[in-house]
Amino acid sequence: MSIQTLIMAASCAAAGALAVTMTVMQRASWLEAASFITGALCVWLTVKENIWNFPIGLVNVATFSVVFFQSRLFADAGLQVVYFVLGIVGWRLWLHGGAGRSSLRITRSTPCESLMCVAFVVCTTILLWQLLHQVGGSASFWDALTTSLSLVSQWLLNRKRLESWVGWIVVDAIYVPLYIYKSLYLTAALYGIFLVMAVMGFHAWRKALLEPSP
Repeated sequence: MSIQTLIMAASCAAAGALAVTMTVMQRASWLEAASFITGALCVWLTVKENIWNFPIGLVNVATFSVVFFQSRLFADAGLQVVYFVLGIVGWRLWLHGGAGRSSLRITRSTPCESLMCVAFVVCTTILLWQLLHQVGGSASFWDALTTSLSLVSQWLLNRKRLESWVGWIVVDAIYVPLYIYKSLYLTAALYGIFLVMAVMGFHAWRKALLEPSP
């Protein structure tokens, strides 16, 4: 068993233990705890290129949608619904999105694709920021920015692009202080673990990309 696998397994175990402990201490709801555990497991499976990350991810986004809505993070709540749809699409792409309906391999984004992603993030952030401000959303700009970045990162992940991990690293680095500000301490801790996993995911996928095709 590699050191990376041991660290990932330890992170998931720590996530589960922390979730249960904070829930028993009434510092988090059982729904947030379920989101915490399934989220950590989903990221681990994604790093390992395991297709089971998608069904577990669908459960994760369903529970997080409720948690975020209750905290008035409306863009994040709505984002989970979009994630659900993208998760189904990604599940199919990973299985049959390669040449001749084969499974996908890790690739790099093209310059054109990267430019389109940047344009999408800028335009969507501006539009969402204004919309969320009008409806009284909390932390409107950061909510809009992380929503836009997350959508792009998820789409790149569906295509197995290495750059998807760069997006997740940036998103997680913003989410940690944002959720602390919203008193979602368990979720903030989860995204701290996500940040570590995302860095490891980038290095693992980059290594796999450099390996010759079988």
